[in-house]
Amino acid sequence: MNAFSRRGACPALSAPMQTGDGLLVRLNPVAGGLSPKSLIGLGESALRHGNGIMEVTARGSLQIRGLTAGSARLLAAEVDALGIAVRSGVPVEIGPLAGIDPQEIADPRPLAERIRVAIEEAGLTARLGPKVSVVVDGGGQLTMDAVTADVRLKAVRAGGDTLWSVSVAGDARSAKQLATVDADAARDIAVAALRMVAEKGREAHTRDLTERQLASLAGWRSFAPPSVLPDISPTRGEIEPSPPVSPIAKLEPSSKVAGRAPSAELPISPLVGEMSGRTEGGAVERRRSPVGLFDLSNSHALGIALPYGSLPAQNLIDLATQATNLGATEIRLAPGRALLFLGLSTYACVSLDASAATLGFVTSPTDPRTRIAACPGTPACASGRIATRAIAETIAAQRPDLLDSSLTLHISGCAKGCAHPGTAALTLVGDENGAGLVVDGTAKALPAGYRPGYDAARGIADILAALRAQRHPGETAAACLARLGAASVAELYRRNQ
Repeated sequence: MNAFSRRGACPALSAPMQTGDGLLVRLNPVAGGLSPKSLIGLGESALRHGNGIMEVTARGSLQIRGLTAGSARLLAAEVDALGIAVRSGVPVEIGPLAGIDPQEIADPRPLAERIRVAIEEAGLTARLGPKVSVVVDGGGQLTMDAVTADVRLKAVRAGGDTLWSVSVAGDARSAKQLATVDADAARDIAVAALRMVAEKGREAHTRDLTERQLASLAGWRSFAPPSVLPDISPTRGEIEPSPPVSPIAKLEPSSKVAGRAPSAELPISPLVGEMSGRTEGGAVERRRSPVGLFDLSNSHALGIALPYGSLPAQNLIDLATQATNLGATEIRLAPGRALLFLGLSTYACVSLDASAATLGFVTSPTDPRTRIAACPGTPACASGRIATRAIAETIAAQRPDLLDSSLTLHISGCAKGCAHPGTAALTLVGDENGAGLVVDGTAKALPAGYRPGYDAARGIADILAALRAQRHPGETAAACLARLGAASVAELYRRNQ
């Protein structure tokens, strides 16, 4: 722990990252969840060794903030004492209800573990960058559709069989689909794709692969274990095409899942450039919020989110204590900055939900705070230029009906954009000029207009009011925003100062 990880890396327990409010560590339990007692223990450690703030990230990781070099070592020792094993290596992520959701198409855990082992056996962990990741999604009530990844595997039904749709570079809507194959071939394609990425260097991702490389991956079929996959040379970076037709190509339902008839040369048409995350009929699946009640086989899971992914550790301790008293058996971290409490009766869910609301958690999927990504900002973070959370709370309270599910608002204390690295419909970013507005961009983009930080919420309120007045019947807020155009939106933000 003498050298701290650079920004952009993943701040694992063994490699904390320097941030504006001290060191940050991120925990991903190997077991996928925590006992209520373990979460209480982590909260107490955060109070002793950090600044008392705990977070759940958009990808469903647990973070503890405000550590020092010495206190980070003490925290790591206490995590070990609690018996919490944390993941290392290339993240291979599964859904928060994996293995217990009666509606999932397939349990993704066995395939995910096989991919983890194959990555290690291929020696790829040290050769890949810290942000490279894999998602294995078994489907069900809570999918991983919103989580971006270098390689995505999603279970699909094909007649009486279960196959895996393999795509790369994006979330369920934006990723490029390669093939729909059995579990063995899906594993091999995933590892082969990561080998190609590794040959390009630690800054590379699957988005950097060429169309020829993608077509080569789509033609891969499972005839060898990952430990004997052909070497990928830096000059070619490809796998030789497979023999003419795999037996998988003869499954007529499979071609329906893939959306096109199999080609004469590839097991399944690669569909490079087309969208994944679609049903057999072609409709994009609607993503369900992790907040709310989920029916399991013999009990329920209750999803509760942290506003902007962050709350004082004491609030999590109090909620976990109440969950223990109500009989919760496990707490799983969920994408969308949420916690899932398992093993609860219907009565217990109602009681815990009420306690969570009192403690400041998000208990409704329509809560406007779920549409806002906000970093700690001032005064919590030394890098922040604006009071991000105060601005977010004002907007959420004043215009709760105008933030629909199509629109994401990002409020960033500085240009680093920690809370939401990707593009957002509207981004407020703090700098020496105040609170700048970026339309359809990231916090790193040049703002189109400014307001004083203390008055930024009023500027956003003016934009939202205009959206309400000018939206066509059936039009989403995001579509209306795009129709108005960046220049008009920026003018709405700047006026009435």
